[in-house]
Amino acid sequence: MQEEVTLIIAHMAKSHCEMARMLEAKRQSIFNLSHIVSALPNETVQFDGTDAIAGNSIDLTKNVSAYLSSLADLADAIGDHLEMVVKEMSEQDEE
Repeated sequence: MQEEVTLIIAHMAKSHCEMARMLEAKRQSIFNLSHIVSALPNETVQFDGTDAIAGNSIDLTKNVSAYLSSLADLADAIGDHLEMVVKEMSEQDEE
């Protein structure tokens, strides 16, 4: 039984590493987008009008929100998995 718990923990650790790797990739893209936005000049530049600028700003906000939501999901998943592991370990200690 101890081997099964160890294998489950190893599998969960691997999946958490993969989720963290994906979030890091999202973070990098959002970080690069934020640098692009901060590099925009303050004076009025003729893009495709204010509608295009507003649309791009909304897209950036959606990306940042999705990234933060992904971080929250990762934290929840880690908490749920650790709760199951602790429960399983405490049941084994009682035996």
